[in-house]
Amino acid sequence: MTHTSPSGTSASDSRTDPSDSRTEASDPNGSRTDASEAEERADLSAAGSQLSTAPREESAIGGPALGVVGWIRWFWRQLTSMRVALILLFLLSLGAIPGSLIPQTSADELKVQTFQKAHPTLTPIYEKLQLFDVYSSVWFSAIYILLFVSLIGCIVPRSWQFVGQLRGLPPAAPGRLTRLPAYTTWRTEAEPEQVREAALALLKGRRFRAHTVKDAVSAEKGYLREAGNLAFHIALIVMLVAFAWGQLLKSEGGKLIIEGDGFSNTLTQYDDFKSGSLYSTDDLAPFGFQLDSFTGTYEKSGPQRGTPRTFEAAVTYSEAGGKDKKAVIRVNEPLRVGDSKVYLISHGYAPVVTVKDGRGKVVFHGAVPLLPFDNNITSTGAIKVMDGYRDKNGKKEQLGFQAFFVPTFAGAGEGSMFSQFPALDFPVMALTGYHGDLRVDSGLPQNVYQLDTSKMKQFKVHTGTGVAQRMLPGETMTLPDGAGSITFEKDIKEWASFQISQQPGNGLALAGAIAAIAGLTGSLFIQRRRVWVRAVRGKDGVTVVEMAGLGRSESAKLPEELAELAATLHAQAPTAPEAEAEAQAESATAESAAPADASDTPSTDAPSGAARSATADPAAAEPADAEPAAAEPAEAEAEGAEK
Repeated sequence: MTHTSPSGTSASDSRTDPSDSRTEASDPNGSRTDASEAEERADLSAAGSQLSTAPREESAIGGPALGVVGWIRWFWRQLTSMRVALILLFLLSLGAIPGSLIPQTSADELKVQTFQKAHPTLTPIYEKLQLFDVYSSVWFSAIYILLFVSLIGCIVPRSWQFVGQLRGLPPAAPGRLTRLPAYTTWRTEAEPEQVREAALALLKGRRFRAHTVKDAVSAEKGYLREAGNLAFHIALIVMLVAFAWGQLLKSEGGKLIIEGDGFSNTLTQYDDFKSGSLYSTDDLAPFGFQLDSFTGTYEKSGPQRGTPRTFEAAVTYSEAGGKDKKAVIRVNEPLRVGDSKVYLISHGYAPVVTVKDGRGKVVFHGAVPLLPFDNNITSTGAIKVMDGYRDKNGKKEQLGFQAFFVPTFAGAGEGSMFSQFPALDFPVMALTGYHGDLRVDSGLPQNVYQLDTSKMKQFKVHTGTGVAQRMLPGETMTLPDGAGSITFEKDIKEWASFQISQQPGNGLALAGAIAAIAGLTGSLFIQRRRVWVRAVRGKDGVTVVEMAGLGRSESAKLPEELAELAATLHAQAPTAPEAEAEAQAESATAESAAPADASDTPSTDAPSGAARSATADPAAAEPADAEPAAAEPAEAEAEGAEK
């Protein structure tokens, strides 16, 4: 694409020589020498320098021999390069995959034990690779730390360089503006000083940083691109710090609470508790709460039958020395008390039972929570009577019952029962009784929801078959040989499981994520560019105005912006009448000489109709064997490792 100037020459003509100026010496007609070509390249390189703060990558392979210090510097530059940072980020994401697929000891030790029993061959391999503790493993920590160091090593020098750019001024205009990617020119009768003053005011009005250097105005805009880039990388560091901080200082515990019971935030009250290596139990927030009631409703028909519709826990809570307050905890709507959050995790049923010994004395009465194992809350558990029970002969003994509970009974006559709906529509409980030693005094930890029958004997019921008895609410099972009885009371309570956690890094991580998105948006959609306006008096006394632009990267917006600026400046410094007439004559000659099928050739008219020259395409303006020197800085920057 060529654009005709008012003087009658095209922009491409003004930027090319009849011969390759890089191989031939100068002649009396003004051909440039190799020295002048090198000087011009240096001039253009200076004009495009520091459009980015990205460091340049260097390769030691095939290069000169490096000493110890040289190799250290080379490794440091590789570590802080974009290539290595992307590899580390990819490895970090890849390393998190087994942490999501394989049970983790820090999250659920019981699931880890179950997995190890089910996969005896894989377990030794996974243990050596630390796949059961991915996030605290040596290899994951190494990737994490290297990525952290890589980001810091890149950001610190780039930040200082960017500060220097903000304190400095845009570089002076190159000797030949025609070599820049976007270019326009015209001749005007206005004085050069007036044109430069108008250009300076125009560019400052468009929020360019501009100043006058000799015969040209230099301006620059788009600093927020680099600021956004740096903000994105700093935000990544903030997120990494927040993650590390949260892992070191976090605490997380679970507690199952039956309706009417309470919880105090002390270590002994938790069913399970885990924390970061720097967490102290003194950091537990002083508060407590009581579960007043749990409400759960379910879809009764259709394809989503049994799906929860209401799932909430009404609680009364108070902080240390404070008044009682009411709150409702729902899924994804935790109770916030200080720095702690109380999440509603799950729920189930706790049938109320009464156990009497052979003399009719009540030795146990209370709600027994049972753990569900399907979506219809079919539940199992254990009832343990450890103290106070005596057989008919007055001998101390312990009782245990395996319990199987369904809130909505199904399976009559099929040998097994199951629940067909999660609500308490038809509750049934099956009990199997044992007597002997529960082994709770053996010193070994024991699951409260499981019964150890290794030292116990089963009661023979139903004509000595030992089959468990199914019971409806209000029914009583009489134990054989005068051993007593157990009653399934009509009162069935519900329980809820809560997770109480402190995550000190969550707010910081959220702020880092928002800042990262904002910084990435700025670095992607804001273009760093420079504009120069030169106004000099020609040999015939007419002022020649040249405008050119150079961007951080190639974009169609730069020529458009330059054309808009040129049109505005042209209104204040219009084309000289003689130059305009020459340009119109040349345009008419070019149109008459154009082939008939050239209807798709773009128009060469510039905005305002008077200025004929508009943005120029360097690809069309330069010979095939000559690349624009102004592109060298951008290419050099592109080769740099930008984070």
